[in-house]
Amino acid sequence: MGIMKIILKISLIIVIIIALLVSVGVIFLKYKSSHYYNFTKTERPLEKQYTALGAQEVSFAEFEAEDETIKKYEIWYPKKLESSDMKYPVVVVANGTGIPASSYKSFFKHLTSWGFIVIGNEDGNSRTGASSESSLKFLLELSDDKNSIFYGKVDTTHIGIGGHSQGGVGAINAVTSQGHGNMYKALYAVSATSPYWGQENIFGLDWSYNLSKVNISTFLAAGTGSFNAGTAENIVATEGQGISPLWSLQTNYEALPNSVAKIMARKTAVDHGETYQAIDGYMTAWFIWHLQGDEEAGKAFKGSDAEIHHNSLYQDVLSNIK
Repeated sequence: MGIMKIILKISLIIVIIIALLVSVGVIFLKYKSSHYYNFTKTERPLEKQYTALGAQEVSFAEFEAEDETIKKYEIWYPKKLESSDMKYPVVVVANGTGIPASSYKSFFKHLTSWGFIVIGNEDGNSRTGASSESSLKFLLELSDDKNSIFYGKVDTTHIGIGGHSQGGVGAINAVTSQGHGNMYKALYAVSATSPYWGQENIFGLDWSYNLSKVNISTFLAAGTGSFNAGTAENIVATEGQGISPLWSLQTNYEALPNSVAKIMARKTAVDHGETYQAIDGYMTAWFIWHLQGDEEAGKAFKGSDAEIHHNSLYQDVLSNIK
C-alpha cells in the first residue's frame, strides 16, 4: 500500500511538472509571436536595423464598420500624431486567408513604430482588393473629418499597400482594380498566392491578378520552405504546387512593367506562414524608402551593391533598381 502511495505521488509530481512545462512553453510561444522582431533571424546591418522595433511610441484606434465582412477598421499610428501637426505616410494591409487585422497586432505595431499610420480590417478573404479599398476610403474620410484625431494628419501623397498570401493578391488587386488604386506609391506582396490557384477550375478567377497593370514600385518576396515553394516548376503542373513557388515569383516579376522599380527575393529556410514576419525588416525598409524618402533604407535595394544582394539569407534575387 505504501509503495502505491509513493508511485501515485511521483506520478502526480510528474504530471504537475509536465503541466508547468507546457504552460511555460505556451507563454513563451505567445511572447515570441508578439515580439517576433526580437527573434527573427537577420544577417546584414540594414535588415537588422529595420527588423528591430522603431523609435515611435504606438497608439491604436478601432472603428465599427457598416459591413459584416469588414466588421471594423483597426488603425495603428504614432502616438505623437495626437499632439502634432505633422502628416504621416500610410500603409494599408490586406489580410491573409482567415487572418484578420486583430491577429496582426505585433506586425502593425512594428511598422507603425517606424513612423507610419497602418490600417487594416477583419476581412478574412481580401483577394479582390475591395476591403483594402474600403480601409483606404475610411482613412481618407477621417483625414477630412474635423472631429477626428486624424484630421489633416494623413499624407495622401505617400500611401503604400502590402499583403501576405491571399493578402498579396488583395494588395495587387487593390492597386490595379479598385477606385483609389492610383493613390498608392509602393506595393509589397509576400508569398502572394500563385497564378495557378487563380485559374477558373482551381480556386476561381477572383484569385487572379494582373501585374502588367501595376505602375508603382513593387517588392515581391517569398520563402523557400516546402509548403510555400512546392516542387512544381510551372503553372501547368498538376502536382507539387506550392502557395508561392519560385516559378510564380519569376512569372510575376516578369509581368511587371520594366518602367517600374521592381525586385523579387526569397528568404531561405522560411515557410509560408512565417514569411510576413521573417522578411519584415526589408518590407519596412521598402516602405521607409518609398514613402518617407529615406535613402539609407534604399541602400537595401539600390544597385548591384544593394544589401539584399549580399545577404546569404536571401536567394533568387532579381531587380531592375539602379
